[in-house]
Amino acid sequence: MASPAYLFGCLIFTSLVSADDLDWSQFRGPSGEGLVDVALPTDLANKANHVWATKTKGIGWSSPVVSNGQVWFTSALTKDATPEQIAAKLAGDKIASMKTLAKTVEFHAICLDAATGKWIHDIALAIVDDPEPINPLNSYASPTPAIVGERVICHFGNYGTWCLSTKTGKTIWSTKLVVDHSVGPGSSPIAVREKVLLVCDGIDQQYVAAVNLLDGKLAWKTNRPEIRAQNPEFKKAYCTPLIIRINGTLMAIIPGAQWTVAYNPENGDEIWRVDCGDGFSTTPTPVFENGFVVMSTGYMKPEFVAIRPDGRGDVSKTHIAWRANKGAPTMPSAVARDGNMYAMSDSGILTRYDASNGQERGRNRIGGNFSASPIFAGQHLYFSDRKGIVTVVKADEEMTVVSTNDFGSPILASPAVVDNDLIIRTEESVIRITTTLR
Repeated sequence: MASPAYLFGCLIFTSLVSADDLDWSQFRGPSGEGLVDVALPTDLANKANHVWATKTKGIGWSSPVVSNGQVWFTSALTKDATPEQIAAKLAGDKIASMKTLAKTVEFHAICLDAATGKWIHDIALAIVDDPEPINPLNSYASPTPAIVGERVICHFGNYGTWCLSTKTGKTIWSTKLVVDHSVGPGSSPIAVREKVLLVCDGIDQQYVAAVNLLDGKLAWKTNRPEIRAQNPEFKKAYCTPLIIRINGTLMAIIPGAQWTVAYNPENGDEIWRVDCGDGFSTTPTPVFENGFVVMSTGYMKPEFVAIRPDGRGDVSKTHIAWRANKGAPTMPSAVARDGNMYAMSDSGILTRYDASNGQERGRNRIGGNFSASPIFAGQHLYFSDRKGIVTVVKADEEMTVVSTNDFGSPILASPAVVDNDLIIRTEESVIRITTTLR
C-alpha cells in the first residue's frame, strides 16, 4: 500500500496509523484520507455504548477534531430571513432555486472534554448581518477546524479565519481572505509545517493561499490555472488539500474546477497540473493509493481520474493513469487501502475499485443520500447519510453490511476517532461511542 507522508512541524505521519499514536486533528484524520488501524465499535445507535452525548447549538457541518483530550468543532447561530428578504437578495440569480440565506449569522468555535463531553469553550467569534446565500445542504460552518499543538484553526471561508488557544480559547490571530463561494464555504484548512493552507475557489476568483501559523500573515498566494468555462458557477470548487511526499518532494494536491494541481506548500509554486475535464463544484478530497492520486471531478458527470504524481508542469497528456466513470461521488470522499478504493455515491451506491487500474471489483446498493466522507477503521467502513443513518460495512469481497444505525438526526459531518472510540456529530448532538460499556 502506498504511504504518503504528512507533516506538522517536524513530524512525519504515514497514511495508516493507530489511534493511540496520533490525534484526529484535521479533516479526515492524520493522513487526510480517513484511515486508522484500530477496531472501532459497530453497534453505534445503542445508547448503552454511548460514553456521552452532548447537545450542540446552532447548525454546522464541520467535522469534529480531537487532540490533547479536547473535541473541537464550529457552529453557526442564525436568524431566519423572511421570504421577502430572500427573494430580494436572490433576485436575478440564475441558480436562486438552489440557495437559501439567513438574516444574520453568529460564528462559534466549540470545545468539549473528550472524556466527559462537558463544554470547555464556547467562543463567539463574529456576527455578520446580511450574509451571503448558501446551498440548503451546506451550512455557514462547514469547514473542519485543524488543531496544531496548542492552537486550533477555525475557518469560515470568506467570513474569516481564527487561530485560537486551545487552553484559553482566546484569539491569537484572525485574518480574512475574500472570495465569492456562491453557495457557502466548504474547504477545510490544512496545516503543513508552519503554514496553514486555505483554498479559495470562488465564482469570482480562484486561488490557493497560505498564512503563517505563528501570526496569520499571508505567506503566499497562487492563482489557479485558467478555467475554460465561461459560466462563473462552473469555476467554483470546495476541495480540501491532500498532503503527500513523492521522491522526497512534499506537495499539496488540490483539485478544483477542471484542474487538479500539486503545489509546493512552502512557497505556493506549482509542481504539476492535470486537466481532468469540465467538472466543477469539486468537493471530495483525493486519495493516494498504488502510487496514484485519485480525484473525483465533481459536477456535471462525476468520474474518477487517477494521476501519477511524479511529473512537472502540465502533464495532462502523459500522467493520467486511468478513469472510472461509474460510481464517482460529487460530495463524499473515497477511502483506499491495500489496493482497493471504496466510494459511496451521493445516492447510496457503494463501489469497490482496483486502485491500480480503476476496474470495478464489486458494488452494493446501500441506499440513502450521502454528503459526509467515510472512514476506514480496521476491517470496517463507516458511511453516514443525510438522514442520520450510519452504515457499517465489512471490507470483504461482498462488502457485507454489518450494522445499520439510525441516530434520528441528520448527519453531514464526517466522524472522528479518539483512542478506540468513534465520535459522531449529528445536527443536534456530538456523541462518543465505544465498545466497552455494555
